[in-house]
Amino acid sequence: MSVSRTQDDQQVHAARMRKLQAAHNRIVAAKTVEKGLVMVHTGTGKGKTTAALGLAIRAMGHGQRVGIVQFIKGAMSTGEKAIFDAFPHSVEFKPMGEGFTWDTQDRARDIAVTRTAWEEVRRMITDPAYDMVIADELNIVLRYDYLPVDEVLDALARRPAMKHVVITGRNAPQALIDAADLVTEMTLVKHPFREQGVKAQAGIEF
Repeated sequence: MSVSRTQDDQQVHAARMRKLQAAHNRIVAAKTVEKGLVMVHTGTGKGKTTAALGLAIRAMGHGQRVGIVQFIKGAMSTGEKAIFDAFPHSVEFKPMGEGFTWDTQDRARDIAVTRTAWEEVRRMITDPAYDMVIADELNIVLRYDYLPVDEVLDALARRPAMKHVVITGRNAPQALIDAADLVTEMTLVKHPFREQGVKAQAGIEF
């Protein structure tokens, strides 16, 4: 390819990118609203909690304080707890679950544990000291009717204007999806647990 052809291609590319940049800048300039968001991570794929914890780290990096309550996890030690416990001024990390519902096999106790965890979430939502609150696996307890969906929706509607709330777990109820500002559905394509018999591993699942 000749030098002149290469230069022509570069000029065409640069012109195209300038147009895209200008269009993007116009879109960004038009977005002026700043508000607390309700974010829902749901779906059958792996990564819902992982994404939420990534948001926590990002918020902490901006000097924000984060509250995290886990509705299912709590019966096992996790890598994230070891890290978050090292930053008590930036994050309060509370694994309050006792395992999956098929592990506990006690509906009344599951409901009581859920209620205790939910009261912590509600406290964090109303407390101005927290900029972001993560209710990990809340969708699971909503699915099993351990907690009224309407009660969650009411707390979200009453939250401070700049409060971010992140809710994770499969099978998010439609009412919560409708109320949320951002909803991401993780789709399962492949998983080594199902297809290769690979067990849950430190640093990947916990």
